[in-house]
Amino acid sequence: MSYHLETKCVQGGYTPGNGEPRQIPIVQSTTFKYATSEDMGKLFDLEASGYFYTRLQNPTNDFVAAKIAELEGGTAAMLTSSGQAANFFALFNIASCGDHIVSSSSIYGGTFNLISVTMAKMGVDVTFVSPDASEEELEKAFRPNTKCVFGETIANPALTVLDIERFAAAAHAHGVPLIVDNTFATPVNCRPFEWGADIVTHSTTKYMDGHGAAVGGAIVDSGAFDWMAHAEKFPGLCTPDESYHGITYAEKFGREGAFITKCTAQLMRDFGSTQSPQNAFYLNLGLESLHVRMARHCENGQAVAEFLAGHPKVASVSYCGLPGDKYYDIARKYLPNGSCGVVSFELRGGREAAAAFMKELKLAAIETHVADARTCCLNPATSTHRQMTDEQLLQAGIPAGLVRMSCGLESARDLIADIAQALDAVR
Repeated sequence: MSYHLETKCVQGGYTPGNGEPRQIPIVQSTTFKYATSEDMGKLFDLEASGYFYTRLQNPTNDFVAAKIAELEGGTAAMLTSSGQAANFFALFNIASCGDHIVSSSSIYGGTFNLISVTMAKMGVDVTFVSPDASEEELEKAFRPNTKCVFGETIANPALTVLDIERFAAAAHAHGVPLIVDNTFATPVNCRPFEWGADIVTHSTTKYMDGHGAAVGGAIVDSGAFDWMAHAEKFPGLCTPDESYHGITYAEKFGREGAFITKCTAQLMRDFGSTQSPQNAFYLNLGLESLHVRMARHCENGQAVAEFLAGHPKVASVSYCGLPGDKYYDIARKYLPNGSCGVVSFELRGGREAAAAFMKELKLAAIETHVADARTCCLNPATSTHRQMTDEQLLQAGIPAGLVRMSCGLESARDLIADIAQALDAVR
């Protein structure tokens, strides 16, 4: 039986048997017992499913990953220790030394740094393109060694909206997958696989958890990309892995399971960036109310954006739910039920005005966080994106005086009153 998304949020991923725990059990164990060496050997040879060490897999994590896969409409998923780990694993699973990535320039500062600095040290090159790049500009970004295209459904914090269909078409024309970070939209408001994306990532720390309790990330495979059709581009998936007795992932696990199996068997084995079972349990509690919370976040975000758009001390507001916003039309296509609760706006007076405004806020806390039940804000240029130059900030659509406000679940009237009194104090 096929269930609606709301039901999947509450009951997806785990169905208890007779007399089993109704809530997902926390398997707080690093290791697992087997009767014979042969039984365990089958796990190491990827000949049987099961668990032998939590650094690779854990039942609690797999229950929650299965729920996220259901929500996104994917065939396989895995949890990671953070959203940053999820993006790194998703990219590095197919792009290694000597390879090339095409990425939207309008992405989270930490991810920008991961791709442009850290992965560059590992021999992976990148070409950044505007999310609004023309067909010709997008086409020129590709090289013979390009292995994937990356972007964010709703960019953090510029709030640009990715034209998923267009970027997917460009990627597929060159025989590579599109990887989309769907953190801000969540599968409640956008399911990128329905628009041609192949891999989806999440910082589950954000809306999925929703309460600032547990850091985590997730990777979901659509199961649609045909790796063997482009075998020469993806030797890691399409040629034998000698560290697992010559298994060829794309042949043994098919397009539905090859990507996540390789990511787990190789990268999680070697890097160990797993999510703790306790954090996965907290994440599941958040997922159970995700469909309810997202509607309220969007409602509050819309109300705050409309208030800010009419205030004389505000130079500009970025929120794709505002008529007249640059991404309003494309958001109606990909995000018809709302985007998220994050509003970005620039105050007249730049960085100094932003600092003065945030200092006066009573309800909204200054935090390096976003997508929480409690309203929070920050100035990206002096925090999450401070490693970027002014030129890079402008390229990413993040002026130095930008304030990113994540509207929580409080009364919209109280949030607007708090913002109004803080703006009154800005001179």
